[in-house]
Amino acid sequence: MDYKVLWTDMHSNLHHEKIKELPKWLEQMKKTMDFWPFAYYPFYMKKDVTGLGVEDKYDDADINADWEYIREITNKANEDGFAMFMGYEWQGAGKDGDHNVFFKNNDGYMAYPLRYEELVKNYEGQDVIGIPHHLAYQLGHRGKNWSTQNDKFSPFVETYSSHGSSENDTTCIEMNRHIHMGPRTGETCVERGWEKGHKFGVIASGDNHSCPGVYGFGYCGVLAKSNSKEDIWDAFVNRRTYGVSKERMILDYNIDNKVMGSIIKPNNQAKFSLNVTGGDAIDRIEIIKNNQVIEMVPHTSTWENKKLSGTIRFKFQLELGWGPDRRIFPDIESRHWVGSLKTNGKLLSIEKCWSNFGQELTNVTDNSCDFEVTSYKTTASGKWMGPSAVTTEGFIFEIEDDIDSFVTLIIDGKEYKIAIKDMLYSSRLFPLLDEVSELLKERYNFTEYYRSDSWWHNCYKIKVHQAVPEIGYTCNVERTLDLKDGDNVRVRVWQKNGGVAWSSPIFVEE
Repeated sequence: MDYKVLWTDMHSNLHHEKIKELPKWLEQMKKTMDFWPFAYYPFYMKKDVTGLGVEDKYDDADINADWEYIREITNKANEDGFAMFMGYEWQGAGKDGDHNVFFKNNDGYMAYPLRYEELVKNYEGQDVIGIPHHLAYQLGHRGKNWSTQNDKFSPFVETYSSHGSSENDTTCIEMNRHIHMGPRTGETCVERGWEKGHKFGVIASGDNHSCPGVYGFGYCGVLAKSNSKEDIWDAFVNRRTYGVSKERMILDYNIDNKVMGSIIKPNNQAKFSLNVTGGDAIDRIEIIKNNQVIEMVPHTSTWENKKLSGTIRFKFQLELGWGPDRRIFPDIESRHWVGSLKTNGKLLSIEKCWSNFGQELTNVTDNSCDFEVTSYKTTASGKWMGPSAVTTEGFIFEIEDDIDSFVTLIIDGKEYKIAIKDMLYSSRLFPLLDEVSELLKERYNFTEYYRSDSWWHNCYKIKVHQAVPEIGYTCNVERTLDLKDGDNVRVRVWQKNGGVAWSSPIFVEE
């Protein structure tokens, strides 16, 4: 691949009343991502004259002041060498769908016409893009209006976020977290746009309003020559983008040596090539032409019985959290964890699976690292834009070591020494039962019962997910395809843990 894969969350919304938290959000993105297109959220719930709560734009004076503050922060980030882009969310009258508007340069202005076509006209000739999100809601009610789509202004779309998947209405990843906006429909989904002849790519990103870059809510991968704004913008306008729901899968995908987003000539002997590196075991790869799966390539059951020996590479996820039921212990909402990892082999990579502020990874060497994370258990329902009720924190570690060796975790002063062979065989769960026994005795003088629920349901836990060897999280597919004028070809990759990657299509045009 001639490009670097750069990662970001392209849909992190900060509201007017919390705009002074922008430096905190920026620091979080610097810790976790390669660049940041920020999307200011200028709307709030106000009381109508009837007393009903309705969403509307803040007063111009307030949001214009916010915009200048954002410009100041963005300029400083750029001066410091971090590629931050200014942006805001546009909704209009809700008849064309919601779009995040981003500017290549920092001299842009916000516009609020009621229709998408007016928005496009307003920025004609400028380096501005508008990216639609949660497309598959009902037309006229914040779903995407494909009849007004402009491929130059909207070169890619957000196919997955905290809302779920807008790819189509038959995927198992439903749009039911923000059910007040749903249910979804196939009439406005992403696939309808390609069927209508539009050429656009895809991303995934969070629609996060409490913390940017939440794990599991979607990340955007961009194929760029460098981390500069110029090269990232070039990737944007040429559709060199893709999305992942969870882990940062690497998709090295091309046809006739042209990467995703490209337009190629018809060829009845086109060379299809895909190299995938996952964050967990790959389950299957789907080759999709014109929205139809033309081949499903299984990876599960192709590697599990292969004998491993000597030095191997493997990945595993460490997950920390859970804890007391907030209905019983309303004052216990979080836990701070202090830990380290040590290996006799080599620590190759670390992926941060973070959902909140306050996480740190430090002292990374060839065979060890230290970390401090804070996990939360909230009373939020998640119905609006808050976090899920339980957010765990953790990492995916990639290690190279002898299969007969072990990994050592030290968490809050206690050592967990786990044989690599055992890690490859199964996941391991370490419940902190001694702590919860003391808590139940102290608060309720509760010391015994005929079943263990009171202890198990309220204890913090450490989960070491089953490790996967390199042959399980990597896969290569080579094919010859017959491609005609008007075709488009994309890939969808599923991991065994439910993680998904969606590539942008490669388009065929005479």
